[in-house]
Amino acid sequence: MLRQRLFILKHNECEQPSLEMSATNATIVVVICHGSYHTPEPYQPFLTALKAQGIEAYCPQLPSSDLRLMNVGEISNPDYDRDPPPNGYPQPADDAKVLNKLLSQLITDSGKHVLLVGHSAGAFTATMVAIPELQAKPRKVKGALGGIIGLFYESGFMIPVGESVHSFFQPKDGSEAVIPPYCQFHKHGFSGPRVYERRCQVPMTVLDNDAYTALPCAYLVTEDDLALPSAYQDAMVAIQSQRPGVDMTVFRCPAGHSPHLTWTEGLVERVRDFGLKVLG
Repeated sequence: MLRQRLFILKHNECEQPSLEMSATNATIVVVICHGSYHTPEPYQPFLTALKAQGIEAYCPQLPSSDLRLMNVGEISNPDYDRDPPPNGYPQPADDAKVLNKLLSQLITDSGKHVLLVGHSAGAFTATMVAIPELQAKPRKVKGALGGIIGLFYESGFMIPVGESVHSFFQPKDGSEAVIPPYCQFHKHGFSGPRVYERRCQVPMTVLDNDAYTALPCAYLVTEDDLALPSAYQDAMVAIQSQRPGVDMTVFRCPAGHSPHLTWTEGLVERVRDFGLKVLG
């Protein structure tokens, strides 16, 4: 069994965002949708750097990566072969509920302009929750303030509409499923959790919201990525960029799969500049 890296100790302080932390000079708010197997803790340097630039930022814990919801027993010594929770493992659809609650606070209640940042599999969730009702342009037409102004993908899974994260990366000819080298399966196989540092269910939620054509998008390609090679990232960008109505900006950086840790200042600069640009 792969050793689990625990980011649990500080995760509660990141879990319930408070609108009181608003920076007085902020013109945009950044909401980070973290990747699978993660808690908000690895994103703390990124959050701190954003706030140092006067940018209000949040990274809520998403249920699909929350060990407390996975029925693993003792968190510090998890048993990955236990039966699933009574209601099944959390899915991206459950993540969307958490994000929708935060977005409602920021946009509906406070009229703020939000840039969604999706890292890795969190990019799927970011796209999923960027629905027309929360987008800035449709809200402006109705006389409402604030809204989602754009999507920023950080080495993210830019999944086509009608696909899930799982279906997109699997063969379409019925051949044997592809298992990434960094994943380990336990007792329940594809119907159970994958394990890589953390436990996470195979993501089956299908994307039904086409935010790609509705919002300005930016993609940061990580050139030294071993988890999602840059060739795959470029291919996903190409799929969306060739579609009519898609406004895509592409950045590149000499980093691995977590530039929020290894290329923090560069990421902050790109996010800030893109956010202010699309805010107008």
